[in-house]
Amino acid sequence: MLSIWKPYLGFKKNRINLIFTLVILIPVLIFLPKYLTHIETRLGFSFTDPLLNLFQPVDLTWWTFIIIYAGLIAAVIHLGYFPKYLLLALKVYTLTSIFRIVGMYLLPLEAPVNIIPLNDPFVQFWGTGEILTKDLFFSGHTSTMFIFFLTAQNKILKNLFLAATIAIAFCVIFQHVHYTIDVFAAPFFAYSSLKIAEQIEKKFNW
Repeated sequence: MLSIWKPYLGFKKNRINLIFTLVILIPVLIFLPKYLTHIETRLGFSFTDPLLNLFQPVDLTWWTFIIIYAGLIAAVIHLGYFPKYLLLALKVYTLTSIFRIVGMYLLPLEAPVNIIPLNDPFVQFWGTGEILTKDLFFSGHTSTMFIFFLTAQNKILKNLFLAATIAIAFCVIFQHVHYTIDVFAAPFFAYSSLKIAEQIEKKFNW
């Protein structure tokens, strides 16, 4: 992998691309867990979700995180061999996170009725340890997996990431972690973030 990154970073524009990506990514990674903790203290509103009303929640926490972290590891290893697309994926993730931050601020929601909280070990580590239930508006787990689908450079992996996106979507719905609309909205925000990131890279010829 080093043999791929070394020549890639030999070009000044690629080094600038890397620095730009990290400059926008790192503050978001630092801010987001603290912001999610703050969101838990706000009063929001809930609404009736016809689909969630059809069944009682099922605890699929372990399945959810097996899929998420397996997908994350696979994506990092795979995209590590494609520096341009790894940086693109990081930009898309950053923009998607910004959309979530703004969305949660503008539309505070209460957790769905009968939610079985999804205890994310990564968020717990970086945050205060509090289990989050109001990080709604659209599903971050679903959008992240869809980002891997959008940026993967291998057809088999793309199909696997798409299947994983659908599996995560079903898991968070069956567990009543998200409203149905949250899950449906996630790919649209991820795709919009991709188009914005591509325009940024095109503008600066990265």
